Amino acid sequence: MSRHTTFKFCLDPTVEQREVLARHAGAARFAFNQCLPMVKTALTQRKTHPDVDVPWTGFDLINAFNAWKRTEAAGRVFIVDTDCVAETVVTGLPWRRQVCQQVFEEAAVDCGRALVAWADSRSGNRKGRRVGFPRFKKKTGVVASFRLRNKHPKGRPPAIRVGDRDRPRSITLPGIGPIGVHDDTRRLRRMLAKNRAKILFATVTYHAGRWWLSLNVEAADLHQGRQYRARDVADHGGWVGVDRGLSAFLVAADAAGREVARIADAPKALAAGMKRQQRLAKSLSRKKEGSANRRQAAAKLARHHHRVANVRRHF
Repeated sequence: MSRHTTFKFCLDPTVEQREVLARHAGAARFAFNQCLPMVKTALTQRKTHPDVDVPWTGFDLINAFNAWKRTEAAGRVFIVDTDCVAETVVTGLPWRRQVCQQVFEEAAVDCGRALVAWADSRSGNRKGRRVGFPRFKKKTGVVASFRLRNKHPKGRPPAIRVGDRDRPRSITLPGIGPIGVHDDTRRLRRMLAKNRAKILFATVTYHAGRWWLSLNVEAADLHQGRQYRARDVADHGGWVGVDRGLSAFLVAADAAGREVARIADAPKALAAGMKRQQRLAKSLSRKKEGSANRRQAAAKLARHHHRVANVRRHF
């Protein structure tokens, strides 16, 4: 038996690595925005030519993007010789080798998943809230992020490694290299050393002024001493419903609606930090749009919201 769990770490990149991470996040947004017009163009052409193939799945979008990035539409240069004769040289996407290839592929997979979710929601095969057609990702309107797979070549170490090169608090990513982390990685390193875990992929996200790394891990099932105990056959107390609110942190009631437990003395993280939040929000509103001071003020406010959420989540 195995289970899937996630380990989240706060990265501590250098100035150069911050630029590399931002470049990878921009490449993921660019690939997603490039795959979407391919689908729209094919859907438009299909109205008049029913035999046109529409790249719909992630695999089809990966092939379509890989074919496009080497064409003249992706990049070209004009060379003029001494006789003033111009020649067009196809270069393709000029900066595609500056980022890891997996960034483009995973962005195409995300676009394919969004298309499938829209189609299933439209046909009624997907339950829940209605899903709209995928939209273009703006530079300032979405969270900067990208995803990398953990490949395991034969005879070579995995692409994503934890604590490599005698640096316990570091994580090595393909195409980027080792990056320092603020958190302790001992628990995950022990699981990897005992072959009780396997890293599947890594997601890097920029949030609250910091770069965060989430590792999706396939780990062995918990020890029996750490698992939830099975319900006793002699226990006929029935189930209870738990409601988490704001005025009362938790209220539990049975099937008849009788209150069983209530936790009302939880820390009011939002109320305690409201004065600081108002001060930071007022400081942000006074900064000029597009300036560095405004970005720094926005990062401070985002870190405050992140701390409030962490206090409540930890409790």
